Amino acid sequence: MRSRTVQITLDCADVDAQAAFWCEVLGYRLEPPPPGFADWEAALDAWGVPESARHTRSAAVPPEGEQGPRLFFQRVPEGKTAKNRQHLDVRAAPGAQGEARMSALQAESDRLVALGARQIRRVEPDGRLEAGFIWMEDPEGNEFCLD
Repeated sequence: MRSRTVQITLDCADVDAQAAFWCEVLGYRLEPPPPGFADWEAALDAWGVPESARHTRSAAVPPEGEQGPRLFFQRVPEGKTAKNRQHLDVRAAPGAQGEARMSALQAESDRLVALGARQIRRVEPDGRLEAGFIWMEDPEGNEFCLD
């Protein structure tokens, strides 16, 4: 069987702001320009991309030497209108349980709110199946969970 990688694509209005936000959330970095170019502006100039077509897409990648999906941001004309059918779970407290878990999740939620996210709901552990999580929205209203 062939190995595959996953890219997660996010539709958005402001690709630069969304890419910067998600780099902060995940510890990612903006994808560097192709070899032979000092920066993306130089690459776009060389390729003849008009100014009107710039800042319509961006990408974020894991730090050097780490694994993870590439995030691709693309500008779309329409705004978000309904709940996401898929969302990201950001594993902000792996292995933690109970109050220690919820404290770690809340601290991360507070950090992300300061970056423009919104906390929607906090679900407490129930001692059985539910370990607890925090439902969030990114600055453009896309849902994700701190898990």
